Formats: sequence, structure tokens, C-alpha cells
Amino acid sequence: MEARTVDDWVSCYQREFGLPVRERGGFVMLPITDRLCVVHLPTARAEKVFAILREQRVAGPVLARQIRWSLLAEPDARPAPEMAAELSGLDIDIPGTGSAVMLPTSLGRWSREGCHWVRPPTRDDVLPPLSQLLRLALEVGPQRVSTALSEASGNGKLRYERDGVGPR
Repeated sequence: MEARTVDDWVSCYQREFGLPVRERGGFVMLPITDRLCVVHLPTARAEKVFAILREQRVAGPVLARQIRWSLLAEPDARPAPEMAAELSGLDIDIPGTGSAVMLPTSLGRWSREGCHWVRPPTRDDVLPPLSQLLRLALEVGPQRVSTALSEASGNGKLRYERDGVGPR
């Protein structure tokens, strides 16, 4: 099937890949539910996490935008408040249930939505558990943003220990 319209892409994602997408505002939207979630990661960290998931043969679909990747996961457990704070400091975001992620209307490198599939979905995808994905995201490197008051003589400047990506 050659999808040309947003409605064609909605049908394609539903029929070919089994994703519960909907059309909203002229775009293909993937709703975040109690069965499917997304983790947004800075690109360099996401590449490392994806490589490990691929080695373990549990990599699910991955969507790339300019400076962030979105990895689909199975929401087995939400992170504890302490972990959520650490994830936030690493620029890792987990959209809540009821939100949605825009999907591309192309399987090529870039689409009108400004994104592409690094690993497209398949009908037989088994998504990695959210807890595993988050554990890996924390393990792949210490790239944190911290206020270095004591190290900067109390002037409150931010120190970036990231892989080339500043704050959002």
C-alpha cells in the first residue's frame, strides 16, 4: 500500500503495525496509554540505550527528531519521584497517559513532521519495559546538568556535563 494522505497513514499504522494511532489536526498521533508509552531522550544518550536494547534483542520502535529520540516502551511502572527528578536533570521526559506523540507520514529519512524512524515499528514488536529502558538511560553515562554553586564561588552558573546538548 502506498500511503499518501494522513488518513492513509492512520490506516497503515493501524493495519500494518498494529499501533492505536488517530488523526488529530491533520497529523498522525500515537496516544500514550496504560499499554504504550514513550521516552524522549537526548540523541547521544538514546543512541547508547538503543544499541544496548538491540544487543539484548528487545529494541522497539525508535523515532528521531533533530536533538531527541523517542523510544516506545511498555509502561510496567512509573519511576519513583527521586528517579523522576534525576531523569529530568538528564533531559529525559516521559509523557503522561492521555498525551500523544506525532508520527511521520513517511518511512523515509525526514517527513513534513520533522522526524523519521530510526527503527520503524513492525506488527510483531515486543516493546521493552519502561523500567528497563529508564535503568539503561541512567546507566549509559553521567551527563547531568548541575548547579555548581560551590565550584563557581557561589555565582550560580550552570555547568553542563552533557554530550553537546544544552538545556531545552
